Amino acid sequence: MMDKVSGMDHAELIAGCARKDRSALRSLMEHEGPKMLGIARRILRRADLAEDALQDALIQIWRKAGSFDPSRGSGRAWIYAILRNRSLNMLRDGSREAATEDDRLERQIDGSELNDAWEMLGHDSELRKCLSELETDKRSAVLMSYVWGYTHGEIAGRLSAPLGTVKAWVRRGLTSLRECMS
Repeated sequence: MMDKVSGMDHAELIAGCARKDRSALRSLMEHEGPKMLGIARRILRRADLAEDALQDALIQIWRKAGSFDPSRGSGRAWIYAILRNRSLNMLRDGSREAATEDDRLERQIDGSELNDAWEMLGHDSELRKCLSELETDKRSAVLMSYVWGYTHGEIAGRLSAPLGTVKAWVRRGLTSLRECMS
């Protein structure tokens, strides 16, 4: 299935990777690499770690391409899930932590960086339209989880909400986004 935004058939490129077609991986990297690097940078907040996460994700895409099942979701979502999971695993690795600058930490605590992420979405973007349809708490929980990589516990603490409620907000928010985007 062709992606409406880029006009690429991600599933076919992943199938090419499964056949060990290097040009398929190169094409994925050329078209999605800059966006993937940007996402990894937002999650990891360090350029060097973001580059490592992107490289690791591309290696996983190459190695695991045969396990991709187009009936379970889009190829584009699959490659970004690999990147996100790799980035979050790197965040959990305590040996790679770096001190956050005080002013950046303050902006994260007061939520202005979350607003910055919201404002970076194009005003006519389909994702922004779908996110704006979510209740404020659900939208904040989804953005904190997927933009900043916060755990459910961290989100609960920042939003002063029970952990189970935050988990439900993220789960229901993602379900709503999936329905809106399809």
